[in-house]
Amino acid sequence: MTHSNVDILVSGGGVAGLTAAAVFGTAGFSVICVDPTPPVTERDADGSDLRTTAFLQPAQALLERAGLWDRLAPHAADLQVMRIVDAGGPQPAARLSKDFNASDISDKPFGWNLPNWLLRREMVARLDELPNVEFRAGTGTKSVFTREGEARVGLSDATQVRCRLVIAADGRDSPVRQAVGVDVQTIRYGQKALAFAVTHPVPHDNISTEIHRSGGPFTLVPLPDWQGMPSSAIVWMEEGPEALRLSRLPQEDFEAAMNERSCLLYGPLTLASRRTVWPIISQIADRMYAERVALVAEAAHVVPPIGAQGLNMSLGDMRVLLELAEAAPDRLGDAQMLQTYHRRRHWEVQARLRGIDMLNRASMVSAQPLRDLRMTGLNAIYSLAPVRRTMMQLGLGARG
Repeated sequence: MTHSNVDILVSGGGVAGLTAAAVFGTAGFSVICVDPTPPVTERDADGSDLRTTAFLQPAQALLERAGLWDRLAPHAADLQVMRIVDAGGPQPAARLSKDFNASDISDKPFGWNLPNWLLRREMVARLDELPNVEFRAGTGTKSVFTREGEARVGLSDATQVRCRLVIAADGRDSPVRQAVGVDVQTIRYGQKALAFAVTHPVPHDNISTEIHRSGGPFTLVPLPDWQGMPSSAIVWMEEGPEALRLSRLPQEDFEAAMNERSCLLYGPLTLASRRTVWPIISQIADRMYAERVALVAEAAHVVPPIGAQGLNMSLGDMRVLLELAEAAPDRLGDAQMLQTYHRRRHWEVQARLRGIDMLNRASMVSAQPLRDLRMTGLNAIYSLAPVRRTMMQLGLGARG
């Protein structure tokens, strides 16, 4: 069996895992990143991830440190305004619209939106530039054995990696998390999300629009123009059976349904990609570490796609891990470092999960009195300027 010795083994080659490899590789640590599925890096290829990620301000700073932002910035769409629309009346029409403008709290946008397939393409290219990072696409994690001084990770290519720290970024069903015996608590909402891209005649003006009626939010997030037309990414959350029904509709019927749900705020929407369907859950690991193992991203926490919190929480994990690693490189992966990581992150993750769970349940309500109550609550929050500013700051992770 061939052995490799590195500082860090990153299990998982999604956006979170590739970011972790770039972050720690740029900081000077030796890294091997593995994923059983080679990344799909073309928009219209089979298996491409058509979801998008909005990087909020703290995340953008971390991407700069990792040497990634210069690659990503030319492809990013600014998120200057977060618009919340209530369409919960008897008919699907906007009856209340409130804008949360980043200029109220910052001279920068809230964030920048990019498609996940493009993120993978640029992140893989960045890893190729780093001599101390190796990305093994098509290789998975098969076993994890840890002891006080190191971890030994068996890979699907019959090799073994010895390292000081394993970063588990291998998803909500994380094989590493299962191997080290960390349990999770899961909430199932009976929802699924449709993800796809559209074009529309009315420019989005860098406004991310979240429309609430029932079943979950219908969110349009700005993208760069596509084939000469304004374009947005859509995440449309519905009860599971309804989401599956919508996903199977002929294009003409699907476009009619999404235009009704969008209240035509940007004019008639035209489907500009295939449709993908994703299950919606909340999940949190009982702890975010084990011996020589740090759990990050969806291996540690999963939240519904509301308020651009998911991956930004994940990058918060990496920011804390990097601070601890750089403060004491000789203690990389030891018990003290990982326990400190857990203390600094787990309470915040719990708090954000509870908040997003509450927002998601509010967005799902179908009874008219409850939808009216939701509208009243939105109006009250927006009308109080200090509360509105605090909500925006919390959304950016200002107190994370």
